[in-house]
Amino acid sequence: MLFQELKYLFGSQAEVVVEIGDMTDAEHLERVFMKYCPDVVFHAAAHKHVPLMEGSPYEAVRNNIFGTFNVLQMAKKYSVPKFVLISTDKAVNPTNVMGATKQYCEMMCRAMACETDCHTNYIAVRFGNVLGSHGSVLPIFQMQIEHGGPITVTDKRIMRYFMTISEAAGLVIKAASIAESSDTYILDMGKPVNIWNMAENFVRLSGYEPYKEVSILETGLRPGEKLYEELFINDEVHKSTSISRIFVEKNFEKIEMKDIAAGIDLLRRAMKTGSGEAVVGVLRKLVPTFKTPEEINSRFEAEHQSERPAEAADDLRPSAKMAVTNV
Repeated sequence: MLFQELKYLFGSQAEVVVEIGDMTDAEHLERVFMKYCPDVVFHAAAHKHVPLMEGSPYEAVRNNIFGTFNVLQMAKKYSVPKFVLISTDKAVNPTNVMGATKQYCEMMCRAMACETDCHTNYIAVRFGNVLGSHGSVLPIFQMQIEHGGPITVTDKRIMRYFMTISEAAGLVIKAASIAESSDTYILDMGKPVNIWNMAENFVRLSGYEPYKEVSILETGLRPGEKLYEELFINDEVHKSTSISRIFVEKNFEKIEMKDIAAGIDLLRRAMKTGSGEAVVGVLRKLVPTFKTPEEINSRFEAEHQSERPAEAADDLRPSAKMAVTNV
C-alpha cells in the first residue's frame, strides 16, 4: 500500500524502490547498503507493541537491539552521512521491555557517534503516539463501535501524547536537517490527552451518546503499562532549537562502544539460556532507568490524584443500529 502510494505521488519525480528483508540478517543489510549507498537512513523498524513484547522479550531484544546494532554498523561501514533513529517516549524511564530496548537503541546511537573513526552523523528523534498509525487507539475505538461496543480503556487515569502522521513525519525530517552528531531531538507534542476523555469524544463524534448508546469500560492496566509517558529524560538539560516544536536533549553520560558491545554479548548469552527472565534481568542492568510500572505509576497517582475522571453512570451496551462516521 505504501509503495503504491509513493509511486503514485512521486513516481515521476523520484525512483521508489522496495527491498524486503530482515534487519537482523547482517548479510542482507550488507547487500542493500552496498547496492544503494544511501545518503540518509531513517531507522523506524522495531517491535513497538508493549504487551506483546512483555511476553516475548527474546524477540524484542533480537529485533529492536540486535537489528538496530546491525543497521548502525552498516551506516558506519558505508559512511552514510546521516543516520536518524526513530525513538519513542516509552524509552524515557521505561517500565516495559519495549521501552527499555528503545532506550538501549538511543544509547547505541550515542556511542556510535563518539567513535573516532566514524564519519556518520548519528541522531535520535523521540516522540509519542501517532494518530492513525498501526495499533493507534482511534482505529481500535472505531472497530469497537462498529462491532456494537463497548469501547475499552485500560485505566481512566491514562494520559498520552498524540501527533498526526504528517506532523510527526515533517518534524522528523526537519530535525534531521539541523541535526548534529550524537544529539537526541524531542518533538513538542503539546499537552498529554486523557484517553478516557478521548473515548467519550470519539463516541460523540461517531453520532452516539456515551454510556447510553455506547458503553466505555475500564479493563485494567496491561503488563508494563504506564499511566503516563515522559518525553525528556532530564528536564534540565534540554533546550530549544532553531525550528519551532523541536527540542534537543544534551549532557548525556558518555557511552563507549566497548561497553555497548559487552552489553550485547551479555544479552546474547542470556538469550541462549532460553529464559525470558534472564533476558529481562540483563536488560535491567544495561538500562539503569528501567523501572517497574508500580514505581512510576505510584508517583503519577500522587501528583495527579485530583485529575481522575469521574465515574460514569448508566454504563449500558449500545443499540444495534450503526452509522459510524470516519474520524
